[in-house]
Amino acid sequence: MSYYDLLPRPLSELLAEHPYIEDFLSSFGLEVEPGQESLQDYLVNLNPDLLEDLGIGAEQLQQSLHDFINGMLALDDPLDQVNSLTLIGGFNKSGTAENLELTLKPGEVICIVGPTGSGKSRLLADIEWVAQGDTPTGRKILINGEVPDSKWRFSTEHKLVAQLSQNMNFVMDLSAEEFVRMHAESRLVTEPEKKVEMILKQANELAGETFLPDTPITSLSGGQSRALMIADMACLSKSPIVLIDEIENAGIDRKKALDLLMREEKIVLMATHDPILALMGDKRLVIKNGGIARIIEASAAERKNLIALEELDNKLLALRNRIRSGETLESI
Repeated sequence: MSYYDLLPRPLSELLAEHPYIEDFLSSFGLEVEPGQESLQDYLVNLNPDLLEDLGIGAEQLQQSLHDFINGMLALDDPLDQVNSLTLIGGFNKSGTAENLELTLKPGEVICIVGPTGSGKSRLLADIEWVAQGDTPTGRKILINGEVPDSKWRFSTEHKLVAQLSQNMNFVMDLSAEEFVRMHAESRLVTEPEKKVEMILKQANELAGETFLPDTPITSLSGGQSRALMIADMACLSKSPIVLIDEIENAGIDRKKALDLLMREEKIVLMATHDPILALMGDKRLVIKNGGIARIIEASAAERKNLIALEELDNKLLALRNRIRSGETLESI
């Protein structure tokens, strides 16, 4: 759908479906009375003297409206459904072929492991750029088994990957509620207040320490900030793939965070050094020398070990909480 598709439609229908059109025209001092008159007739019948008094020409107004509506429609249009993403191997830094074809699907958690400088960021960049053999690794990315539309590479609205990095710093003078509401309204979601309430609730379930809706985002701790952004990413981001960098250092409930993202049918790529998170994933991509050296699927034995590791982790968490509350550890 585009601006030209809307021109012949009655204003009464358009303003009900796209209320931002009235806001745009009102910003120029123009009054709009919804009726059976089409948008095109409305624009053609505008009084030239009125437009001159308002300081804008008819052609300039129509061009501005054209650009505005097309931008809003691009934001409002749902993304094509991503049912699978296929990674076709390229080469490592030594030129050795990766010889692999890996298909990822929504709801899967893929862990990326490897030493610093091994090429984890390059792998992400290839996926985000939707590489077609035109990056240093020579990898190719398919969406739904096909060479993807160019919008995944060049559109500012169609972002394949949403990222949450280790380092986060808010600079806006907004409360947590205002921040989330601004994002919800910019996404043109229906019932934004309910969405804001849900995101704040989920963020507090993830955070080690809860915060209030009116808490300034600049006052949030590192864990609270990441909890807020994970909840926001799960519920508002249209990107079908999520990358989280070392969530073990985020100070949040890791399992709940992954469950939330999986419930929202995201493909989760997670760079981690945490054995618990590594075993929570469906697969592990082992990166060495700039290439994917091995793909490991979680086995039944590893899942069994995960239970023991989680029990140990819970004990350590209980001890940390005792330290935080001022208790001693003379007996453990």
